[in-house]
Amino acid sequence: MRRRTPPPPSPLPQRHGVDPVRVRLPTAGPWATVREHLVERLSGAGASTVEGMFGAGRIVGADGRAVAADAPYEPGMYVWFHRDLPPEVPVPFPLEVVYRDEHIVVADKPHFLATTPRGGHVTETALARLRRELGVPALGAAHRLDRLTAGLVLFTVRPEERGAYQSLFRDRRVRKEYEAVAPYDPALALPRTVRSRIVKERGVLAARQVEGEPNAVSRVELAEHRRPGPAGAPALGRYRLVPATGQTHQLRVHMSALGLPILGDPLYPEVAPPVPVGDFRRPLQLLARELAFTDPVTGREHRFLSGRSLGAWAAYEEWAGRQ
Repeated sequence: MRRRTPPPPSPLPQRHGVDPVRVRLPTAGPWATVREHLVERLSGAGASTVEGMFGAGRIVGADGRAVAADAPYEPGMYVWFHRDLPPEVPVPFPLEVVYRDEHIVVADKPHFLATTPRGGHVTETALARLRRELGVPALGAAHRLDRLTAGLVLFTVRPEERGAYQSLFRDRRVRKEYEAVAPYDPALALPRTVRSRIVKERGVLAARQVEGEPNAVSRVELAEHRRPGPAGAPALGRYRLVPATGQTHQLRVHMSALGLPILGDPLYPEVAPPVPVGDFRRPLQLLARELAFTDPVTGREHRFLSGRSLGAWAAYEEWAGRQ
């Protein structure tokens, strides 16, 4: 099998912990100039924006020099540029580092902070923050945690080792344990293992269960429960969730299907109206509590625990203590 030649290193440094955009020109096409291709490829940005980037010298080649707008099209050529970043509302919660060595960083992520740049969340992400705060521009994510979920995330220090750590998650060699707060149903027999087929369509907010061979497996256990709370609040349970697979929103889908939607979930069982930007008052009560694995590089046995707690349960305990 012919090995693919890796791209050249970026001639541009990161900005705010965010990598520049890299574009490889197709090996064939009707374009006479680099500009023609980029105007078509970046059509969402608008032709005037692309023209302005060329005029300001912001699009560069592998040698770091600005590419002229009329530069001839070269199949396979790489160009880099920094996109204009929209302003983001800062997530006002700390990102804690629970472990760090020369190979990995394990962070305890707060609710509302995305793991990696995506969509409207770019600089306000765990990856960008850690790159800036730790001064490790090569830091990469070995896996992702939903923006609304808090808890442990594994990052890699050396790009050449990233694949080894990512394979841990792909091959299900990581033990992940979550904690959730949801309604308590005394009629529901627990513990149980939930198996279903989950699909997540691009552009659709919520995942859904469909008929077919299961691709999502979750163990659901009741850790403890409490009687109905203040102001008619329902009885609550604190649940231990152990996923054997890693489908998008898997635990949220499975808990909702059991009739136990996780508190603060804006998607399950029904998609709620969007909250205003910067509204951090109702976090999803889901926490990636534990991460354990054998380090594929050092052979060391790792077991990490989150230092966070779920606010809904803590508030309930505080109320119960006053009764």
